[in-house]
Amino acid sequence: MSDGLRAIEVSPEYSIGRLVELGERAEAVGFDAVFASSHYNNRDPLIACTQIANATEEVWVGPGIVNPYETHPAVLATRLATLEEVSQGRAVCGIGPGDPTTLGNLGIERERPLRRTLEAFTVMRNLWAGEEVTHEGTFETQDAALNYHALGAIPVFVGAQGPHMLRMSAKHADGVLYNGSHPDDVEWAAERVAEGLDERGSDGEGFEFAAFASVSVAEDPERAIEAARPPVAYIVAGAPEPVLARHGIDANYAKMMGSAIAEGAYIDAFQAVTEDMIEAFCVAGTPEDVADGLADLLEHADGVVVGSPLGPNLDEAVGLAAEALSLTPRE
Repeated sequence: MSDGLRAIEVSPEYSIGRLVELGERAEAVGFDAVFASSHYNNRDPLIACTQIANATEEVWVGPGIVNPYETHPAVLATRLATLEEVSQGRAVCGIGPGDPTTLGNLGIERERPLRRTLEAFTVMRNLWAGEEVTHEGTFETQDAALNYHALGAIPVFVGAQGPHMLRMSAKHADGVLYNGSHPDDVEWAAERVAEGLDERGSDGEGFEFAAFASVSVAEDPERAIEAARPPVAYIVAGAPEPVLARHGIDANYAKMMGSAIAEGAYIDAFQAVTEDMIEAFCVAGTPEDVADGLADLLEHADGVVVGSPLGPNLDEAVGLAAEALSLTPRE
């Protein structure tokens, strides 16, 4: 993948055909990669990525992000290897511990999330390399192997928020997708990544730190801000207390929003989003506003993923987001 990643997230809450249209549009306007978000209650991201890969020629495609709790890592390995084959070498793997709210809906507890994530992509890499793997840890494999030859190494980007996950990502993965939309948060994360890279040494050359930013862009800034409310509600509900404190957001208020989401009271949660929350957890406004916001993030990050909601009009937003990024040239 190229340095200075410029990627976009599509959400499988929309039909597969719609996602293919957005993927084609993203390639046409110059994005490097398309990530499909992964939640059990949306369409399958790997199927979406396969269809996007079939309709495009150059963009990298992959889940952003899968987790090793809902699906066994060996199964994830073969699904990603299949995507690598279909895309003719354009697969990228986004993996992380998963969203606690949606995992909770499935009765899944995120036990030892850092260890689980590291063990998962280590086993996946070994399977892609053609090895037979026996593993005993946070999950088990016994003499597991793929019955076919994987095309090659698939870049692994870890979805991370906390300090330990960020450092682990820098020590072991190819990149990190940091869920952050405010320069203070991204600067803090960059410091943790630097700590991990220092421990890794020369093997970390080429590691990419990407800010996975919630973005909402439209010619009308008020419409862009209004469209930001749903994703910001989810972000606030899942944000660690130190992050909330950094932006002066009451943790109990955030917990109340999380409870509303878990109970299906989405409108209540979205209406509880304040302007301060939107400023902290989304880059929203006109293309010029978004360009300024992304430029601030790129002061600290190598690249950026333009994430949900994109904007009130998806087709328009893909182009406007690319326009904003064109005003923040790669170094």
